[in-house]
Amino acid sequence: MNIEEKVKLIVAALEDIKGQDIAVLDTSKLTSLFERMVIASGTSNRQTRALADNVRVKMKEAGEYVGNTEGEDTGDWVLLDLGEVIVHVMQPAARAHYNLEELWGAGEAARARHIQADH
Repeated sequence: MNIEEKVKLIVAALEDIKGQDIAVLDTSKLTSLFERMVIASGTSNRQTRALADNVRVKMKEAGEYVGNTEGEDTGDWVLLDLGEVIVHVMQPAARAHYNLEELWGAGEAARARHIQADH
């Protein structure tokens, strides 16, 4: 599965559980650790955990790598390591506070692009 297909699968998994404000950042020119960062918001701790779990399940079903997950105990900010893609599922307050889009959006070319999965 190429990177764009993987991102579409992740976005679709987030949309399935009503993830909000889904953004994809191309980080390939900013770090060698991962190529894309997907950021989404959930309206409750329960939803952020469900969003992260659905991404993990869909990736495993597709036979893709699923690494460590952090933050599921609180659900304020759940981080999924999917190899070349990192997924952040955050409560709106945490997302506004840490502002990852701004932190990683160095320059116009790296700004977040909001996308929807093809259904």
